[in-house]
Amino acid sequence: MKKVVTIGGGTGSYVVLRGLRMYTLDITAVVTMFDSGGSTGVLRDEFGVLPPGDVRRCLLALSEGKRAEILRKLFAFRFENGNGNGNKSSLHGHSFGNLFLVALTSIYGSDIEGIKKASELLDLNGKVLPVSLDKAHVHARLEDGTEIEGETNIDEPKHDGNIRIEEVFLKPPARIYDETAEAIEEADVIVICPGDLYSSLMPNFLVEGMQEVLRTSTAKKVLVAPLMTKWGETNGYTISAVAKELCAYMGIESFDAVLCNTTKPDPAMLAAYAEEKKEPMVLDTTELETYATEIILGDFASESDLARHDSDKVAKVLAEL
Repeated sequence: MKKVVTIGGGTGSYVVLRGLRMYTLDITAVVTMFDSGGSTGVLRDEFGVLPPGDVRRCLLALSEGKRAEILRKLFAFRFENGNGNGNKSSLHGHSFGNLFLVALTSIYGSDIEGIKKASELLDLNGKVLPVSLDKAHVHARLEDGTEIEGETNIDEPKHDGNIRIEEVFLKPPARIYDETAEAIEEADVIVICPGDLYSSLMPNFLVEGMQEVLRTSTAKKVLVAPLMTKWGETNGYTISAVAKELCAYMGIESFDAVLCNTTKPDPAMLAAYAEEKKEPMVLDTTELETYATEIILGDFASESDLARHDSDKVAKVLAEL
């Protein structure tokens, strides 16, 4: 089977994987391990585990079998308030799937064994691998010299989001997980999923050994271009600017292909995103040609009221590459 490796985190990887699992492919999802917000951040601090949130999403995306729908709902369930007395329960905000992964890590003695046992239970069509087993945090240095610590502080900026990010790095340094490096070396296609550029995607390419394995890989390297800008990260960016940054951090000259959506969003959706200071990512085809051998244009957007890619539309193109 054709070997496909996706690299990313969060909703973007989930969307791409949900489509790819419908095809006869050997799928490996490589997931960022440096999140620090929400339930993931709390569990990371309290139990010393690797952040489970993005792993959980990828596991759900690839789950199959008779119990898949029940297990997906269970793993996605998030605890809210307790007994209705107005007080928050001690589990408030936690995802059952995150707690389950923490429990498996404790039972089997390591993060990677916990992920593998969860994969068995969910009957995965593919496998999910952490980009690294080392515990580190993402840091960003802004144009004015300010250093921001932690993925959640980059993702939800408490600083002036108009100030551009100059570079991101990990503290302490982290090393690529051996099995992840092997999967990338053996891949036929490597897909960079849509996602927040500096808080979700870039951390994957900051681990030691990642650039080397990407440069030596003969796989087609494909970028699914983001639909919207992200305040504090890519405000004012075009698709070519995103591709240029990724190439620099990945240590490659260009992508073999970039998938770009060409459909216009609904005006009501645009107005809602504008309140969050987000706008459609501009497709600058001429500039993008510097960083893409092939530019694939089409309707890749979901018809929902959120700016999301359509799993089936994206997967169909990726499976045919």
